[in-house]
Amino acid sequence: MSPADSFPLYHPADARRAFSSDDVTRRFAKVAQLEPGARVLVLGCGADGAAALLLAREMGCSVVAADMDEALVSSFRERVRNLGLTDRIDVRGVALDSLGLPDGAFDAILVQGRVLYTLRGTLSALRPLLARRGRLGMTFPARVGRFLPKAAAELWERRLGAPLLLPRELLQSLELGGFEPESAESLHDVELDDYYREVEASLRPTSGPQASPLREELALHRESNGKASVSYAFLIGRRKEPGEKPPASRDRG
Repeated sequence: MSPADSFPLYHPADARRAFSSDDVTRRFAKVAQLEPGARVLVLGCGADGAAALLLAREMGCSVVAADMDEALVSSFRERVRNLGLTDRIDVRGVALDSLGLPDGAFDAILVQGRVLYTLRGTLSALRPLLARRGRLGMTFPARVGRFLPKAAAELWERRLGAPLLLPRELLQSLELGGFEPESAESLHDVELDDYYREVEASLRPTSGPQASPLREELALHRESNGKASVSYAFLIGRRKEPGEKPPASRDRG
């Protein structure tokens, strides 16, 4: 197996992110049972910080909005200041290999439309930051078609350092990583087409070598003729403690 490309996987800073709509953020907040005062980490918040703003304004959450790009952090920090939300949103620059955040500090962690770590790396890095019963919402590539072309399988294994998984297999990985899997959704073909169209429009000649795997991803998607074999999934899991009993059967059987 070839080593994975360096993480995070490249995404143009000004391109729309998958699962970044207000509706997705609200659904996550509902599943996570967020109430006023809940502590939320929005990791990879981006320049607009839309999720952080919604969680602070609508839900009354106390939000840490973090990103790795200092220019984005500076821009969003200024926006938060202008909106008078500095008492609810703490904007921070972080390094992925050392987030510098305390264990058990958050009731929820949200990573929308960015693949920041390997799957195992995401779970191991973020689980300790969650309080008991805290929720993680994360984005990761998923195999969705019945047939996976060889070129797509090879590209994604090279990028991720592991074979692509089906959404149900991603949920199984959540469980193995110390979470109670709660939901998974993936972009359907029309949504994926729209997403890739906007991403491609945001690519520039100056994007450099870091964008090469993304350009290859776009080319393979165009070859799929509107029927994708690979998409992006949004997963939600609740932090589970060692020895915790499984949830009661929903069918009462």
